[in-house]
Amino acid sequence: MPAAATLTRLDFVLTPAHHARPFAADARFVPDGKPKPVVVFVHGFKGFKEWGHFNVLADYFAQRGFVFVKLDLSHNGVVIGGTGDLEDLDAFGRNNFSIELDDIGCLLDALHHPGAAPVPPTEMDLGRLYLAGHSRGGGLVMLKGAEDKRVKAVAAWAPITNVNPGWPEPMMQQWQQAGVIHVENARTKQQLPLYFQIVEDFHTNRLRLDIPHNVRRKLRQPLLVIHGDQDETLPVQKAHEVPRWKPDTELVILPGAGHMFGGAHPWDAEHLPEPAHEAAERTVAFFQRQAS
Repeated sequence: MPAAATLTRLDFVLTPAHHARPFAADARFVPDGKPKPVVVFVHGFKGFKEWGHFNVLADYFAQRGFVFVKLDLSHNGVVIGGTGDLEDLDAFGRNNFSIELDDIGCLLDALHHPGAAPVPPTEMDLGRLYLAGHSRGGGLVMLKGAEDKRVKAVAAWAPITNVNPGWPEPMMQQWQQAGVIHVENARTKQQLPLYFQIVEDFHTNRLRLDIPHNVRRKLRQPLLVIHGDQDETLPVQKAHEVPRWKPDTELVILPGAGHMFGGAHPWDAEHLPEPAHEAAERTVAFFQRQAS
């Protein structure tokens, strides 16, 4: 396998049609002129494409023969040309699941239109286009795969299994009255706003955002779910829900793995944390099987 030094990284910015807020993406691959399968990776809640070990993850996939593309969802709080961390808290508060699904769609459209993204068409085999996502991003890629048949397989790492986490009615009433609630970013201690519009968007687009319904009725592509049995954020029992909706789901439970698969931000090591390495290895093998 070529050394890491032979990898190419291409950074680019997209402006979607569904809102005016541009977002950044980057692609990692070995530029050998051969068409390679494409993996689009989606970060989770309070995440971003430069978080923790995600760049090491991108290199891992690129060295194994993929074009690996990751994006900052447009309203995740990261500012293009900014600090690289969450700083636009108003944008964060105005985010919702419909915006995120459309952001992913914007990136998929760009990959399919020569010149819209900088990856040379000769390097990509878009007949082998795969989605991978972590946590909230895992739920998003299942939903996106269900609605976009250009996606040929989906891998969800510690995914959410319901967009509505079961908001209690008293909290909903207070939230609606105030227009906003705040959640703490444990890493930075920021108080992150969530405007009530996310609830309104959920009710307006309930069918599109219904993960169990869409996995059961519309997600026909192969699906891999990887979950740690020590997940402190989403209990491992959540992972066992998915095969009940889609019996051919490949379910992998990693002993000892937590929600972030051993990762943290910042991540200075040149190698993946062991649980993330195991998840990446399983995902590479899963995607490679789809092409055989």
